[in-house]
Amino acid sequence: MKKLVRFSGIVAKLLLLLSLFSCQIWDNSRTMRSFPLAEITIAEIQQGYDDRRYTVREIVQLYIDRIESIDQQGVELNAVIMINPDALEIADSLDRELEQGHRRGPLHGIPVLLKDNIDTQDRMPTTAGSRILKDSYPLQDSRVAKKLRASGAVILGKTNLSEWANYRASFSSSGWSAVSGQTKNPYVLDRNPCGSSSGSAVAVSANLCAVAIGTETWGSIICPSNANGIVGIKPTVGLWSRSGIVPISYTQDTAGPMTRTVEDAAILLGALTGIDSSDQKTLAGKGRFYKDYSQFLKKDGLNGKRIGYLNKNEGIHFKVDSLMHQALDDMKSRGAEIVELEEIVQGTPYTHAYEVMAYEFKDGLKKYLNRLGEHAPVANLKEVIELTRADSLEMLYFNVAVMENARSKGSLDSEAYKEAVSKMLNAYRRNGIDRVMVKYNLDAIVAPSGGPAWKTDLINGDNFKLSSSGYAALSGYPNINVPMGFIGDVPVGISFFGRAWSEPLLLGIAYSYEQGTRHRRAPLFLATD
Repeated sequence: MKKLVRFSGIVAKLLLLLSLFSCQIWDNSRTMRSFPLAEITIAEIQQGYDDRRYTVREIVQLYIDRIESIDQQGVELNAVIMINPDALEIADSLDRELEQGHRRGPLHGIPVLLKDNIDTQDRMPTTAGSRILKDSYPLQDSRVAKKLRASGAVILGKTNLSEWANYRASFSSSGWSAVSGQTKNPYVLDRNPCGSSSGSAVAVSANLCAVAIGTETWGSIICPSNANGIVGIKPTVGLWSRSGIVPISYTQDTAGPMTRTVEDAAILLGALTGIDSSDQKTLAGKGRFYKDYSQFLKKDGLNGKRIGYLNKNEGIHFKVDSLMHQALDDMKSRGAEIVELEEIVQGTPYTHAYEVMAYEFKDGLKKYLNRLGEHAPVANLKEVIELTRADSLEMLYFNVAVMENARSKGSLDSEAYKEAVSKMLNAYRRNGIDRVMVKYNLDAIVAPSGGPAWKTDLINGDNFKLSSSGYAALSGYPNINVPMGFIGDVPVGISFFGRAWSEPLLLGIAYSYEQGTRHRRAPLFLATD
């Protein structure tokens, strides 16, 4: 009898827990459904302005309220480091322009969140997630911020990131910074958002903004886009200027759009292209960029295309394999021809990238700090390391081994550095992506972007299983992630990448896949899966 009573008590507790869990799912779902801007697109916001259903102030206020209730309280996603204290004032000025019949373009009145390694000359510091830069107020806008302002976008605030864009420690937890702590995955809260553009991806996925901007050196746009069920574009290096962005690698760095749809990504992409004399990489884009990439979005964009499928990662995760094969079938049904590829590069040329990044981080950080003038909180990498080591919060979980390695490097005149750059680019460009695409007459290459998000672990760090982002990242070529489906309650994505400056072609293919499958769905902030 006692056993029966005890068993009944256990059952009652389980039913109570199940009831609470069900209520949580219902409440989170209701929260998403009740938000008037849930899953809204740029075009829909603009239509709302045309119909006078919204003002820019109202849109901005709705997002601010949501950030405060969902991100900073509520489920505490911790995606946003700071809301722009001038956001509503900017919104009012843009409303006045609309009243006068003036619209600057498709981004007029669109709230955008920026990864907090992108300079803004306002009342927001640019921290790169480090307490060393917590009071660092840039003397001028980054080129990205300048073009956003000119286009009429509202810089809504700054997003959390893996500290120093994940160029600091021998291991780390993606989405953690000493300034703001750990960002959570909005689908299952104990899962990792991936990084380093974690806050930007989470903010977009959780509908804390219309669109966001991230940066990538090696997977930092593609991986969080994969883990958070959004569209992310890692552009050709040089399509967007990097001026005023805390750097890692002059050869590999780029900023890029992070959005909920391919169309929004295309609109944002075109608004920020252009030549910038302060970033020599942009000079190569002359005559190769567009101000409007939405013209390349066609529902039949897969028809007649030859797509190379990189199958190297098959067997690592059978559920990813299953989704990938379904994606290939979907592409075939829309007129694409699939060509299987076992490899793109020979050997392990990615090792050269470690040298390239180490040399370029030391040099680039010095130049960035010089740009801050007399207000720079530190002068060089040596001082960054020393102050980081002296800060108990900074050293709570992770070391500075990667920074120490960069500090040991010489100048960019070093033969070792020049050889590393040459070998890396030759392996991934001429002897890699370019060679394979010419050999098989391909329009694009596809692969799973990554696996399902792992559980966040601040003690042991990240647990990557598979990734395909290195090919586009180390060549400097474009890559687009699109949601491919779900494994349990977390999303995974598919990557479309190809030759330099091939964004128009890739966007057409990605859009066709997205429109034919529509795997994107909003997160429910589950406590566990």
